[in-house]
Amino acid sequence: MDTAELLRELRIDRDGRPSRTRRRRYLVAALALVVLAAALWLAWSHFSAPTVRTIAARAAAPAGGPASVLDASGYVTARRQATVSAKITGKVTEVLLEEGMRVEEGAVLARLDDTEAKAQLALARAQLASARSLDGEIRAQLQQAERDYTRSQELFNRQLVPEQSMDAARAQRDTLRAKLAANQESIRVAAESVSVAQVQLDNTVIRAPFAGVVVAKAAQPGEMISPISAGGGFTRTGIGTIVDMDSLEIQVDVNESYINRVTAGQPVEAMLNAYPDWKIPGSVIAIIPTADRAKATVKVRIAIRSKDPRIVPDMGVRVAFLGAASNTPSAPVSSAVLVPADAVRGDAVFVYADGRVQRRAITPGKSVGAEREIVNGVRGGERVVVAPPPSLKDGAAVRLADK
Repeated sequence: MDTAELLRELRIDRDGRPSRTRRRRYLVAALALVVLAAALWLAWSHFSAPTVRTIAARAAAPAGGPASVLDASGYVTARRQATVSAKITGKVTEVLLEEGMRVEEGAVLARLDDTEAKAQLALARAQLASARSLDGEIRAQLQQAERDYTRSQELFNRQLVPEQSMDAARAQRDTLRAKLAANQESIRVAAESVSVAQVQLDNTVIRAPFAGVVVAKAAQPGEMISPISAGGGFTRTGIGTIVDMDSLEIQVDVNESYINRVTAGQPVEAMLNAYPDWKIPGSVIAIIPTADRAKATVKVRIAIRSKDPRIVPDMGVRVAFLGAASNTPSAPVSSAVLVPADAVRGDAVFVYADGRVQRRAITPGKSVGAEREIVNGVRGGERVVVAPPPSLKDGAAVRLADK
């Protein structure tokens, strides 16, 4: 190889800028592909994650939980209860309620004989129609009287008729004006009569004042019903009784010597006499600020936190007022907790944390109503998956259902 060729080999190519631009483009395209792939992977992992519902495990009352500081007995009561009656006295023609039936607000419960009410409404409407037809007749007469008066005025100004003729035309006009005003008032009164008759007809239909459950049926078709007691016991004062089951609470009588152990908001556990093994969580609503002198007791209202169709008014109940729970630095894993029964799958549950679930082996205990006791494996406050889908695996990413 000669010297010229060697020099050409060693010469720096100053026109290489396009090749560096091409390499930069390749690098940018590669980075964009990496970012796009990462975004697609994140989106796929997000939308493919199953949706689950979780609930916090709560500590069971025994062993290390709050202890009872006072026991009392009472009854389940309804804050919203009504004996539904009619506004008028009438004969029942139809009863549409039965014990145990759930009704919505405004639902028709019964109907009374509406023959007289319909006749009154028809009469009032006829009187209104008559007054309105008379109004047209009077207006036509008044228009004619206005024209007669105008002509009489012109003739009088030209001294073609005596003043007496003009006065008669004026009197006729004024009379019809007054008659029209009186008829307008009659129309208003007739319209009010129609409204009153319509209200009386509506009063023959008895409706539910609020949503609830019928607990008593007090009347049958053919009986008389009245809003007041009448007829020497042969007239009913109500069609039935409705209870709003969402307003149920517990009322207990506490001996006044121990009322200082009860405070507003204090947690309680209630046990129905009919279900002695079922512990119902609750809390003190209020202490009624009056005492029963004969019994030396003070009435306490208690809210029921767990709604259940087994809880019905006037059931006997025993209540345990709970004190403060013992404060330990860290609750042991073996402390008993309560979770929904459908959260337990065999001898394991799925515990949720930071977007993923962990399959946790447990030692299940006894069933408490709709809940299941876990003796070992879950701490109080940890969130467990309710009704986990069969495809759910340990470590799977999940999404929480909207509350």
